[in-house]
Amino acid sequence: MNINSPAQIGAILASRRKQLGLSQADVAARVGLSQNRLSVLEKDAATLTARQMVALLNALGLDLAINDRAASGKPKAEW
Repeated sequence: MNINSPAQIGAILASRRKQLGLSQADVAARVGLSQNRLSVLEKDAATLTARQMVALLNALGLDLAINDRAASGKPKAEW
């Protein structure tokens, strides 16, 4: 899956949490966040830190893969 915005990350996290039947409070407690903070991140993960992302991915049983766009034939992102 390709991710192009922080909002997509939040939606993926929320979808997986719901798929697992977990509440925001359950997941937030596992990763050391408040339920309110997790709610904000699920709406738009623009302020999600790398540490928080790794903790959330681990808690939700997800992996993160980084691929070289040049190898896939897709155009490179402009900074």
